Amino acid sequence: MPDRRSPLDAAHRVLGAKMVPFSGWEMPLSYPTGTLTEHRTCRTGAVAFDVSHLGTVRLEGAGAYDAIQRAFTNDLRKVAPGRAQYTHLLDHDGSVLDDIIVWWVGRHEFHVMPNAANTEGVRDAVGGVDITESRAVIAVQGPEARRWLADVSPEAAAVPRFRVADVSWRGTTCVVAGTGYTGEDGVEIAVPAAAATDLWEALLDAGFLPAGLGARDTLRLEAGLPLHGHELGRGITPAQAGLDWVVAWDKGDFRGRDALEAERRRGIERILRGLEVEGRQPPRAGYKVMMDGAAIGDVTSGNFSPTLGRGIALAFLPPPVKSGASVSIDARGARLAAKVVDPPFVARRRQ
Repeated sequence: MPDRRSPLDAAHRVLGAKMVPFSGWEMPLSYPTGTLTEHRTCRTGAVAFDVSHLGTVRLEGAGAYDAIQRAFTNDLRKVAPGRAQYTHLLDHDGSVLDDIIVWWVGRHEFHVMPNAANTEGVRDAVGGVDITESRAVIAVQGPEARRWLADVSPEAAAVPRFRVADVSWRGTTCVVAGTGYTGEDGVEIAVPAAAATDLWEALLDAGFLPAGLGARDTLRLEAGLPLHGHELGRGITPAQAGLDWVVAWDKGDFRGRDALEAERRRGIERILRGLEVEGRQPPRAGYKVMMDGAAIGDVTSGNFSPTLGRGIALAFLPPPVKSGASVSIDARGARLAAKVVDPPFVARRRQ
């Protein structure tokens, strides 16, 4: 099956983006400015990402609330209409099949936002309608994001963190959420496909630098955020990923609950930690983490940190290995000295 394309595909090609396959889509990896510049601009100014490959499943009606409560780990009672919530969909063995943001758009309307490859599985779990093809999603991120966005849409710029609102832009209704995946402030804008290019161009005219998936990955890694298929997936539970706070034990039953309760009784055998390398060489997924001559874990994600100027990684390690411990990483024969740290590597700025 050919890769799907974003409504912004032509705009990316005009800009000279390097397009790559990603989870069934063809998306921009970077632009001629390069990943390092795109990353640093997000940390100091603001960038715009096309994240239309993320799914959107719309649930409407009186049964939508209960369907989400039964399927996902978090508890909608903690939030209300006009809010967003991070949650997990589990398999029956407690594995995280997907991590999801739920946008509670209206009293009986929810937009469930799964990862690109998991939209159909999430729709099977909760019902609803896949509306991914009908819109683009543009994420504007960075310390200047709201100020620059105010020149394009003051209403969109005013949507607070983890809030959701309908916003009219040039006569088109967009759904805007104060969410993102970079560790910086910003919003994500779901815009009807027909208006997507106009909005994208207005954002670039306002000063936003276009940024691709390469920078999005290094930014999320610095922020210590998990990536499905690396820090989340088959055989990985929320507690192992350090995300047990996303499990609402007092809300009633949900898929995978029995397996999580069994794990809770026996204790976890591994937990996600951060690693900072002494030099610039980036660790890579699959490298072994060594301590006292023995392998104690595996790197799940690793890269060069443009902000810190050194290699960083996430890895599953035994719980007794705490922050501050000295380890090494077997980088295909070379040994990289590293220190165990608690993510994030780059702290979120207070908003």
